[in-house]
Amino acid sequence: MTTLFDPIQLGDMLLPNRIAMAPLTRNRSPGAIPNDLNVTYYVQRATAGLLISEGTAITQQGQGYAQVPGLYKPEALAGWRKVTDAVHEAGGHIAVQLWHVGRVSHTSLQPGGAAPVAPSAIRARSKTYVIGEDGSGAFVDTSEPRALELSEIPGIVEDYRRAARDAIDCGFDAVEIHGANGYLIDQFLRSGTNHRTDAYGGSIENRVRFALEVVEAVAKEIGGNRTGIRISPVTPANDASDPDPQPLFNHLVEQFAAFDLAFIHVIEGATGGDRDFRQGDRPFDWAGLKAAYRGKGGKAVWMTNNAYDRASAMAAVASGYADMVSFGREYIANPDLVRRLKENAELNTPNRATFYGGGAEGYTDYPVLA
Repeated sequence: MTTLFDPIQLGDMLLPNRIAMAPLTRNRSPGAIPNDLNVTYYVQRATAGLLISEGTAITQQGQGYAQVPGLYKPEALAGWRKVTDAVHEAGGHIAVQLWHVGRVSHTSLQPGGAAPVAPSAIRARSKTYVIGEDGSGAFVDTSEPRALELSEIPGIVEDYRRAARDAIDCGFDAVEIHGANGYLIDQFLRSGTNHRTDAYGGSIENRVRFALEVVEAVAKEIGGNRTGIRISPVTPANDASDPDPQPLFNHLVEQFAAFDLAFIHVIEGATGGDRDFRQGDRPFDWAGLKAAYRGKGGKAVWMTNNAYDRASAMAAVASGYADMVSFGREYIANPDLVRRLKENAELNTPNRATFYGGGAEGYTDYPVLA
């Protein structure tokens, strides 16, 4: 029987276990440049089968929160090289999450103070994180976005391609395309945020077009064996909605099968812990989603996420429901999470006051088992 602690082949990587660290925004990279504190943070957690970095902006336009890292400055690439080298020296594997937030941003974070971009000019009922004049961080309402011109979309696809190449060149083992949680790709997918009437709006086939163009560009550039994507079919994060997500996401994952991806990372329910949350008038069929992908010949590692504990993660892998399970907040407070899960040891409690912004406190100072 397969266990959570058995090795697994993911693309070209043989991972030592089936536990992943999910992406976690921590707002500790001033100037969008990874630093030595970030190096320590990732190295501490390198026993995960796969580390997936915090969301990393592919361009300044794609940045939605202050002090998150980027992939659009030479200094940021050099900073990430320090991270990847140190993780590899510690025996770990690391993927970067490629992030464009779309409308979930603020004019103060955008080039020239411009409006954020989105599929349609619909403001998100959401918050973003900015740094005030006094240097302190605060959550504020997102800014009014503008709708992308049809002529601009190929340029954003190219931004994803370039960022993926830069990520591999600075030492990442793989990339995860952020297609979840109400950010740009998810905004194109959902009818609640996409009111376009051109080739990128309306029908399911049109609304998945942008996501598929991004996946194709990245997979062609670095290889499907180093490409993954994260999706969240029903989560309402950042004001994302669709009245009938099952056919939308079944169709999406069926199309992914053509790209020979390394992994598909699925947030089940509403991010933050509500696994029973649903949109539309019927429960989402999570096993059916995987079956739709496998039915088209898809072979990627199927990674599940959201409110798993030791028992449910072990059961998911043992039954074949999931190939890997990712943990988020548990990894904030438990850098040695793999050992704690294996030994069924008590977990540290995370300090929520230090989740976003700050220094070492609540970031690199959590204790490990003796």
